[in-house]
Amino acid sequence: MATAAEKPTADRGLLAPTDRKRPSVRWSIRILHGLLLAALAVAGLGPMLWLAKAAVTPTQDTLRHPMSLWPGGIDLANLTEAWTRVEIDKYFLNTIALAAGSWAVQLLVAATGGYALAVLRPRIGRYVSGAVLATLFVPSVVLLVPLYLTILDPPVVGTSMLNTFWAVWLPAGANAFNVLLMQRFFANLPREVFEAARVDGAGPYRLFWSIVLPMSRPVIGVVSVFAVIASWKDFLWPMLVLPDPALQPLSVRLPALQQFVELDVFLAALAISSLIPIGLFLVFQRLFLSSAGLGGAVKG
Repeated sequence: MATAAEKPTADRGLLAPTDRKRPSVRWSIRILHGLLLAALAVAGLGPMLWLAKAAVTPTQDTLRHPMSLWPGGIDLANLTEAWTRVEIDKYFLNTIALAAGSWAVQLLVAATGGYALAVLRPRIGRYVSGAVLATLFVPSVVLLVPLYLTILDPPVVGTSMLNTFWAVWLPAGANAFNVLLMQRFFANLPREVFEAARVDGAGPYRLFWSIVLPMSRPVIGVVSVFAVIASWKDFLWPMLVLPDPALQPLSVRLPALQQFVELDVFLAALAISSLIPIGLFLVFQRLFLSSAGLGGAVKG
């Protein structure tokens, strides 16, 4: 029989189980948890909620009573004026096009690169993984000049890609973090499924399309959210390679228009530009925590 000293201590904490059963301690813990949850909600949701409120609030009310709930009433005309006068619709479409192209290129490079390194396992895969990992230690600002010169004179195309969406799409694919994330996920997939598919006659392309990708929905969702949000908020690179205002996304064009529009209209434009990233997170948040991509892959 185990003695008292040999009993596991995994459940021990700051408070003993007997203390937790006391009503005063139990209610104190609940109040503390509630306060911490409220503080996290204010810190995380407060700025977004204030922006949503300010988007339909007149400028004078925002300046005089920034924390009041519509002291002078709600002005929904701010949203309409931001959409038409600031031409949010045009820059909104530019942003969606840039985000969609960047997402497609990043997903293609990350999925195929991670598949080759983790599943196909070439002889030089270890060295390639090390080289990809080494690029994470290079500051992105160091690569701006050589990358910009490459866009001006591409080695294969021969025609400058300046003022084209390809100047944003193609460099977005060189994302080492996404490649390593995909590689790590693919490496943890059950090898028995791959061997069974090969026995059934599946080649590398069929294995990738029919086996690996359906099992990788969680990591595909994570990479998709990272890619779209990174493209949506990117400012410096689109400003450099898209000097034509008609092609610029919201992240570049809105700061340039700030001095020409009223504060309430500008805040309404910011609120509209924030809808897509928030919506993407709400849609894909289940994939961050779900392991459904592995469900049914291996039968006992």
